[in-house]
Amino acid sequence: MAKWTADQLPVMTGKTVLITGAGGGVGLVTARELARAGAHVVLAVRNVDKAREATTDMRGDFEIRHLDVADLDSVRAFAQTCTGDIDILINNAGVMDVPAARTAQGLDVQTATNYFGPFLLTNLLLPQLTDRVVTVSSQMHRFGKLDLDDLDWRTRKYDPMAAYQSSKLAVVLFSLELQRRLTAAGSNIRSVIAHPGVARTGLVDHSHLRIVNRLPFLVQDAEHGALPLLYAATQDVPGNAYIGPDGLFSFTGHPLIRKPSRAGLNPAVAKSLWLATAALTGIGASIGQ
Repeated sequence: MAKWTADQLPVMTGKTVLITGAGGGVGLVTARELARAGAHVVLAVRNVDKAREATTDMRGDFEIRHLDVADLDSVRAFAQTCTGDIDILINNAGVMDVPAARTAQGLDVQTATNYFGPFLLTNLLLPQLTDRVVTVSSQMHRFGKLDLDDLDWRTRKYDPMAAYQSSKLAVVLFSLELQRRLTAAGSNIRSVIAHPGVARTGLVDHSHLRIVNRLPFLVQDAEHGALPLLYAATQDVPGNAYIGPDGLFSFTGHPLIRKPSRAGLNPAVAKSLWLATAALTGIGASIGQ
């Protein structure tokens, strides 16, 4: 079977796609390819100047807007300025293995960036979404362990990598419960998970894992890392599909529907996590029950 590439993207004219963290790495490549296919792309980024520089040669219909997904006030303000339909939301922004720090709301920066912020943004924009939500996870979610009584790392000793792994497991469970709620509400919107494998980007700059960028047999470029996101955003995949590279351990390769960890498919934990996160972010139970 032929390997799927960005050359197989459908014509996206008339579609609006919102991508967080699109100022570099796989987010930038994803934005570039969708704009090339004809979509109107909104690059929601923390550093607007950096994004403007990165998109100097980018073609197509796009705009750059400020959003700090770790800051829940920024998420709320951003959502209030969004008007009209959004066909596809891609929750791509993320950080990995960063030192302990707190947001303006006193939340753990890593968990807020990777999970709390995307959870809140998705819920706020749901009334405007027409097609799907793609949320970016990681194969590292397989090592994650959730503490529903301490999602924000207040009572546990903070461990940067453990916090990353847990946040990415939370993303997988978020998609599971979001899809359940959408289905229960009779919505045709799909929630989909994508992961880029091991991509050579700035994500690991602060991590002891940055050595992987020097191992070509374990890592792929951002263009290939973006393929699962593009596939998840545009192809006819089932709700809660988990899409990643087709290579060994899903490190590199071309998009393939795979399976997340068993922990990521636990409906009871997914529901409990949703309720705990809704309370923490002040969103309420939101869609469905």
